[in-house]
Order: sequence, then C-alpha cells, then structure tokens
Amino acid sequence: MSAAGTTTGHRPAYLVKGSDPSLVAQAAHALVERLVDGGDPSMMVEEFGGPGVDQFDVGAVIDACTTPPFLVDRRVVVVREAGQIGAADAKRIVAYLADPLDTTALVLVAGGGTLPPTLSKAVGASGDVVDTSVGTSGKARSQWLSDHLRGAPVRLDGPAQARLGEHLGSDMGRLAGLLDTLAAAYGRGSTVTASDLEPFLGEAGALAPWDLTDAIDAGRTAPALGVLHRMLSAGESHPLVILALLHKHYRQMLRLDGSGVTSPEQAAEVLGTKSVFPAKKALSQANRLGTVRIARAVQLLAAADLDLRGTTGLAPELVVEVLVARLSRLARQR
Repeated sequence: MSAAGTTTGHRPAYLVKGSDPSLVAQAAHALVERLVDGGDPSMMVEEFGGPGVDQFDVGAVIDACTTPPFLVDRRVVVVREAGQIGAADAKRIVAYLADPLDTTALVLVAGGGTLPPTLSKAVGASGDVVDTSVGTSGKARSQWLSDHLRGAPVRLDGPAQARLGEHLGSDMGRLAGLLDTLAAAYGRGSTVTASDLEPFLGEAGALAPWDLTDAIDAGRTAPALGVLHRMLSAGESHPLVILALLHKHYRQMLRLDGSGVTSPEQAAEVLGTKSVFPAKKALSQANRLGTVRIARAVQLLAAADLDLRGTTGLAPELVVEVLVARLSRLARQR
C-alpha cells in the first residue's frame, strides 16, 4: 500500500468497471460514500463527465486532484464515463499518479468507451480496481449473488436465494433496490423466506444469450422455450435479435465442422475469439451434431429468417418459438 493509503485510509486512485452500467453506478456510489466517510460531499466531492457530457477538460481534473482540501481532510475527484479519456490525456493522468497528492482520491468510473490500457495499468499499480462483472456462467452468477448477499440488510434462506437467482437471471442491477425494499418491509437483519420474497419480485429479469443456446444444445425444449419467453418479455429482445444470436451460434459450428480443429485453442483461433471457453463449447457441440445436423440447423434458420420478413402470416414470436423447438429437437436426434 502506498503512503497515501497508509496515512489517509484511501488509495490515490480507483477504477470502477463492469459490463452492467447499473452495477457500475451502484459500486461507484458505494465507493464515494465510503471515501467521504460521513463528511460533507458538497465540500469533498468534485465530479467530471457523465451521461450527456460529450467531453470534459482533463486539465481541470488534474487541477482538482492537485488542489489541497479546504476545511476537510480529503478531496474525492470523480470522473464518470472515463472511457472518453483519450491516449494523450491518459498520459497526463498517469504522470499525476506517479506522484499523487496524498489527500486526494481519484475515482474513474467506466463507460463512454474503453479506458486506455496505460491508465488502467497505472490505476492498478497505485490504487484499486473494482470489477462489478457478474460472470458469464450460471455458476459465476450464483457465486456473485452469494457474495453480495453476505452483506445484505436482510438474510435470505436457501430456497429464497435460489428463487432470487432464478428470477433475476443476468439482471443483477436490480438486486440492491430489491434488498432495500425487503429491509423496509421486514426490518433490517430479518430472515426472508421464499414465500416472503415472492410478492416483491415483480417482472422476471432478462437472461443471457447462452442460457438459450445451452438449453437448445442440450435438447431441452421446455427450458429453452422458457428462456426464450423471458428474453422476449423481460429482456425486450426482438425476434430478429433472437434469430441473429442463433445464427451466430450455428455459424461458429459451421466454421469448425470439417476444419480439422481438435483443441479449444485451435477453435478459438479459427473463430477469432480471445476466450477459449465459448470456442470449446462450439467445438464440442459441432462434433456432437455433425455435418448433416448442422446443415439442417442452418436451413431452419434460413426459413425462419424468411418467415420473419413476411413470407408467412405467423406472428414473429411464434416463428422463433417454432425455430427453438425444432433446433432443440434436432440436438436430441441421433
């Protein structure tokens, strides 16, 4: 820990990042609240950038960072939509972080683009990175939920935790508000059961695309249709969006089929992906389906595409329902 962290109880810089803007905003709010530590935010916190702000003066940010606090013991400088920072301006902040003021905490909140790698590295070296990402697998989401429930204002028993995870899906940004509502209804520290939870759940949250493709690949028609309905309603995904993600899923298998690829690493290279995990899943499913069934899946996708564009009188939602049922049945065939 730097001298700044030792003498003032904070690090010189923080980066709050993640894929869900609502989770990033909640984590940034909690961090700033912790840094203010009961003080007067109007005297301690200075903010730059944010939604609707096209650009901000990095020079003013550095001036704020290098200005000693007045009548308070700390200044908290918050830069929102930090992805707007260009390479040249990033160098100026990196230079500041090489010799930061020990009474300033700089908080960079992700959004608005990709933060220059040099700045991310500098923050990681001198401060803390708060990653709000939930994860891409069901296991990761369950672990994320379990971790965040440990410090919750109410305690959820096992069935209630399972029901909550099923209901929220990938929409974990709703968790904090729901927990506050439960605390207001039942009291802080109360134990909430599944039946206590149910009246507060409201509309089901959206699910991730791989929840649909995993169910189809497993040949589980009923769960696949359940996921589809969630995506069409809570996720507000248009049937054409559903078709596009399914087309991408089977296009990957088509590229791997007959390619001679035998390892996940080779599959990732052929597909042009950095992550080996989805490439491994695509390779496994391509091998399981085989050439004939992959070709049939592509034919089904092409027919559904024409139907969605007006060659049939069926409702778009019904078209994708039929498609998902046929694809999952195809996965069960031998």
